[in-house]
Amino acid sequence: MFTGIIETVATIADISGEGSNVHYTIESPIAAELKVDQSVAHNGVCLTVVAISGNTYKVTAVAETLTKTSLREWRVGNKVNLERALKLGDRLDGHFVQGHVDTTGTCVEKQTLEGSWLFRFRFPENYAALIIEKGSICVDGVSLTAFNVGRDEFMVTIIPYTYTHTNFDTIEKGCLINLEFDVLGKYLVRGKELAG
Repeated sequence: MFTGIIETVATIADISGEGSNVHYTIESPIAAELKVDQSVAHNGVCLTVVAISGNTYKVTAVAETLTKTSLREWRVGNKVNLERALKLGDRLDGHFVQGHVDTTGTCVEKQTLEGSWLFRFRFPENYAALIIEKGSICVDGVSLTAFNVGRDEFMVTIIPYTYTHTNFDTIEKGCLINLEFDVLGKYLVRGKELAG
């Protein structure tokens, strides 16, 4: 379980394949603090640490993860948002995030405003029931508030701190991003479906 509050930004140092799996070596300031078998969210995707060496560690993505997330487009040198799992007793500053990406979206607009940045993202319309005006949304692992919500689009505004302490400064029009919709909304929609 995560909160969508990014702890640090890392860099992809190496990518290698093994069968249908892909191994990513991540260079990070918190690498030495991690443990093998620990869960870490990478752009919102929960991955398990499988090896640690100095200031780098390795994670593995299986075919299902590659198909449903933006990891398939990761390249060496890309910046990645990191968040370690929530500890019992920690403040919940964002919202409940599982690290299970629902789908990918695309940045269709980026505007530089006076002191902030506005992003508009497009997502598959079949997820429309899972996002509401002023509701929580997790974009590349970052807990944000959605507004101007439509059937296949929404907007977020990014403050300077978030812009410079996450990978949002690298997101441009056309970029693929990971989306996780609010888990509470997902349970409500599922309950309504089952109730008929």
